[in-house]
Amino acid sequence: MKLEIIPAIDIIEGKCVRLTKGDYNQKKIYNENPIEVAKEFEDAGITRLHLVDLDGAKSGNIINRKVLEKIANKTKLIIDFGGGIKTNDNIKAAFEYGATMVNIGSIAIRDKELFLNWLQIYGQEKILLSADTKNGKASGGGWLEDSQKEILDFIDEYVKDGVKKIVCTDISKDGMLTGSSIELYKTIMKQNPNIELTASGGVLSMNELPELEKIKATGVIIGKAIYENKITLKQLSDYIQQ
Repeated sequence: MKLEIIPAIDIIEGKCVRLTKGDYNQKKIYNENPIEVAKEFEDAGITRLHLVDLDGAKSGNIINRKVLEKIANKTKLIIDFGGGIKTNDNIKAAFEYGATMVNIGSIAIRDKELFLNWLQIYGQEKILLSADTKNGKASGGGWLEDSQKEILDFIDEYVKDGVKKIVCTDISKDGMLTGSSIELYKTIMKQNPNIELTASGGVLSMNELPELEKIKATGVIIGKAIYENKITLKQLSDYIQQ
């Protein structure tokens, strides 16, 4: 099964950036105009965007809502949005600003009751579990807060509660261009074969895509590899059109 290609745009102060291993001190600005970047993705035939408000993730409130609004208004991209969604008002606002789906990580760690309430209200097609992991544990708060929950147990628990869509990022790989955590994803899919797993973090080349297809991941988020020209939009366009 072909993977859904999902480029990432991470936002700090309205600009398109990438971090290394989630470290806010290791920030590189790639474009001052994220709407321009989103349009380039759309022109390449991409239909979905992973948009992260890094300011929001750090502060606990949506900060870069104007970027979300503009991308939603000026493109037809399906936007899965994360960062700063901590309250009922936050999640309602994210959808009002134009998100199609939302990524929930910190609340899933801190407040299971609230997460499951959102799952019930908005449905399993709109709520993505952000299963971000560092050293085998679940991590939240813009990756600044580590928990004691084993990532595999964390995922299993929520799958039993009805979660269908999961985005798993190995933070140690993110922004490193060292390749995906194939073994981790393989284990997750073996334990939960009916989920829709999106792999994220460390993607370096198109050669990894067949490996992710083989383990039946449904999507892959690609960030730094695009911005550093390790993977071109032409390559992605060709893959989509195969």
